[in-house]
Amino acid sequence: MTKNLFSLFTICFFFAAACLAQGCNDIKQDTTVGNTSDSFNTICCSEKDTICDTIDLKDVEYSTADSALVVKLLTEAETQRKEEHPIIYFGKKFLGIPYVGHTLENGDKEHLIVNLHELDCTTFVETLTALSLCDKSNKRTFADYCMALSKVRFRNGRMTDYTSRLHYFTWWAEDNESLGIVKEIVAETAPFTAVQTINIHYMSAHPTLYKHLKNNPEFVSKIKNYEDESNGKKYRYIPKGNLSWGKDSSLGIVEDGDIVAMLTDSDSLDTRHIGVAFWQNGKLHLMHASSLYKKVVMSRETFYDYEKKQSKHTGIRVFRLQ
Repeated sequence: MTKNLFSLFTICFFFAAACLAQGCNDIKQDTTVGNTSDSFNTICCSEKDTICDTIDLKDVEYSTADSALVVKLLTEAETQRKEEHPIIYFGKKFLGIPYVGHTLENGDKEHLIVNLHELDCTTFVETLTALSLCDKSNKRTFADYCMALSKVRFRNGRMTDYTSRLHYFTWWAEDNESLGIVKEIVAETAPFTAVQTINIHYMSAHPTLYKHLKNNPEFVSKIKNYEDESNGKKYRYIPKGNLSWGKDSSLGIVEDGDIVAMLTDSDSLDTRHIGVAFWQNGKLHLMHASSLYKKVVMSRETFYDYEKKQSKHTGIRVFRLQ
């Protein structure tokens, strides 16, 4: 069975790229597939949902601590979040949670994995997005969360096999926007003064680095086809030099809670890291699961100062929860 949306990005993405492509209280408990301690097993989307499908919780890998935490967070948010952006609100709940990569690579077959006690940059953003979707639609059970997480993590919101996971951020962005989960924030003018041309083939070029490609060679051609479909696409972005601008400049188009992808033009990847933007004292900062600090942090240094140190980062794309 499997574990993640291939850390779409940075080291998070690079490890994920070298393991995939493009990465509360810390209670350790036995993680099981088909944990039956919860009182529900199967749910089905209503006809009004974008994706109508079923999830059998017997096929979901999670711990009782994970399911309890999801319900606790969603229940508390109903009265405590008030006007705070849901991505920021939930993000703060995970400050200090350990950074752990490759948490979606368990088992010999792809399955939905829920792990809120160990996060990498990708699973952090996925977790916040799924919790926010539940909160905005007033769905507050663990089963609701699992359905939301599936929509965010897998192509067209449906898990089939390893190739259905959205391993590159380009895939994640395109799919989540098509489902109305996020909207890209972009303009033909500043601060979006650069253009990225997608050129991804890390996964298909290095299948032995991925357990599920190595064990299922028939998946490689499918991954390559998806890569080829993306290659050549162009996206405007904010070059990292423009991140030094203040909130009163055109950079102010970025808002608290926006999802930001840190782009690259090297190593046959599209993105190296992802996180959440927030403003502090008129400067843009980053909330993220940090491989450097080994935990989830709200960075004290500005986003610009952070990006200056990342030699392979070129800039950012910006996405807003809908």
